[in-house]
Amino acid sequence: MRNRAVRAARVTVGLAVLALAVAYLARVVDGGALARVARAVLADPLGLAAALGCYAAAFGLRAWSWRLALPGLGLGQSWAALHVSLLGNHVLPLRLGEALRVTSVLRRTSLPPGPVLASALTLRAADLLAVLLLALVAVPELVLAGRWLWAAAAALVGALVVGLCWMRRLRNRVDRPVVRVPPVRVALAAFGAWALEAAVVWEVARAAGQALSPVEAVAVTAATIAAQTVAVTPGGLGSYEAAATAALAATGVPAGAGFAIALTTHAVKTAYSLAVGAVGLCWPEPGYWGRLRLPKRLPPRPAPWPVAEDAPVVAFIPAYNEEAVVGEVVRRLPERVCGRRLVTLVIDDGSTDASAERAAEAGAVVLRQPRNLGLGAAVRRGLVEAVAYRPAAVVYLDADGEYFPEDIERLAAPVLAGEADYVVGSRFAGEIRRMLPHRRLGNRVLTRWVRWLARRPDITDGQSGYRAFAPRAAAHAEVIHDYNYAQVLTLDLLGKGYAYREVPIRYSFRETGASFVKLGRYLRKVVPAVYRELNAPQAPPPPSAEPAHPVAMVRPSGAGRPA
Repeated sequence: MRNRAVRAARVTVGLAVLALAVAYLARVVDGGALARVARAVLADPLGLAAALGCYAAAFGLRAWSWRLALPGLGLGQSWAALHVSLLGNHVLPLRLGEALRVTSVLRRTSLPPGPVLASALTLRAADLLAVLLLALVAVPELVLAGRWLWAAAAALVGALVVGLCWMRRLRNRVDRPVVRVPPVRVALAAFGAWALEAAVVWEVARAAGQALSPVEAVAVTAATIAAQTVAVTPGGLGSYEAAATAALAATGVPAGAGFAIALTTHAVKTAYSLAVGAVGLCWPEPGYWGRLRLPKRLPPRPAPWPVAEDAPVVAFIPAYNEEAVVGEVVRRLPERVCGRRLVTLVIDDGSTDASAERAAEAGAVVLRQPRNLGLGAAVRRGLVEAVAYRPAAVVYLDADGEYFPEDIERLAAPVLAGEADYVVGSRFAGEIRRMLPHRRLGNRVLTRWVRWLARRPDITDGQSGYRAFAPRAAAHAEVIHDYNYAQVLTLDLLGKGYAYREVPIRYSFRETGASFVKLGRYLRKVVPAVYRELNAPQAPPPPSAEPAHPVAMVRPSGAGRPA
C-alpha cells in the first residue's frame, strides 16, 4: 500500500509540474521565433546531421567507458542500455530511465547483478561529477545567473554523495576483479562525452543566428544538465527550457531567442532518444524484452548416438477420441521401415471413446494419459517413451488419418542415413489432395512466421503432423506447453543445433472427427509459448541413451518392450 501511494504521489506531482510548465510555456512562447529557429535548423540538414553525429558519439564514448569498467559487457549491449535509459528519461518522470540502463544489461546478458549495478553507479557518478565541474568552471558567470543554479548544484552534489554511499555498501559484495574503473580514461570519456553533446545546442544557436563559442556551448549544456538532475517531468520538459534559457541569456543571447533555441535543442535530443532508443530496445539481440527470433549463431550439431544393428524405428501416435480412424492408421503402417522393424505406440490422451481399444486391436502399444492433457503433453510423453526403446529413429504421426502412414519411410530415411536429426514432412512440397481454403491460408501465414522466427527460408510447412527424429534429438527435445507442439518443437531443436530436413508427403483433410485447432485459442496459447521457447535456457544435450522407465501401458497381445 505504501509503495502504491508513493507511486501515485509521484505521478500526481509529475502531472502537476507538467501542467504548470505547459501553461507557462503557452503564455510566454513566441511562436514566430520558435518557427524561425526550427526552419533555420531544418534548412541546414548537414549541420544538423553533424550535430547529431556528435551527440551519438557522446554515447559511444560512454558505452566504451562502461565496457572498460565491466569486462564481459559487449559494446553493443552497453550502447543499447545507455540508449534505452535515454529513451526512458524522455518518456518517464523523475529520471526513472536511469534504472533502465541496469535492467537492460541484466535482462540481455548473463552478467551478475552486483558488478553491473556497481559499474553503472560508478560511471554515472563520474558523468555527473564531470557535468558539475563543467557547470562550475567553464563559464563562472553562468552560475551567478541565478540562485536556482546553486540549488541544482547542491542537489547534484547530494546525488553524488548518495551514489558514493551505495557504492561503498556494494564494495564488499562485489567480486572486485570484475569491476575495474581506469580513472584517467573514464574521466576523459566523461568530459569528452559532454563536450560532444554540446554540439547540438551549438548548431541550433548557429542556425538561429546566435553564435556561441565552443566553451559557451559546453557551459550551457553543463548548466542545463545539472538542473535536469532534479527534473520531475518526462524529459525534464519545462525545467530543461528554463535552465537552458537562463544559461543562454548569461552568454548574451536575448531571452526570446534563447527560449526558442532551448526548446528546439530539446526537441532534437528528444527525437534522437525516441528513434535510437527504440532501436536500442530491440538491437543487438536479445532485445530488452528478450529474443523474438532464434539467434543467428547456433550451437554446433550434437554428435549422434550410436545405434544398435537391431534397433527399431519407433512411431508414436497421440490420439484423443479418434476411435473411427486410429485403428486404420496403425494397420496401414508397414511392419518394417528401411529394413528395421517398426514399433508403434499410441498415446491415448484421456479419450472418452474406444480409441485405446481400437489402437490395441490394430497392434499398437497403448500408453494412457491420466486425463486429457493436450497434444503438446502427449507428444512430450511419446518422445520419452519412444527413446526408451533405444531406437534407430523416432517418427511422430497424427491419428486423424490426414497423413499417409505409408510415407513413413520418406521421413525416417534421412535420419537413418545420418543426414538429418529432425525431419518434417511438408504437405506444401508434396501432394495436397484436399485442404480447406481457410486452413491453407492459416498454414501459409503461420509457416511464414515460423520461417522468420527460425531464420530458415527452407521451412515450407511449420504445422505438419508428420515428423521424424534422431534418437538424441528425440531425447533432447522439449515441448514447453501442453496445448500444442508444432512451432516450439521446431524452434527448440533448431536452437540446439540439430540438422533439419524437409521431405514431401501426401495429405488429405480428415473425413471424420473435428480438429482441436480454433484460431483465437490457438494464437492465445501458441504465441506466448513461442516467446517462452525463444527465451528459455538451453538444456545441455543428453550424454547417453539410457532409456526412461515406462509407465501406465496397455499392450496388445504379444507386444512388449525390449529388455
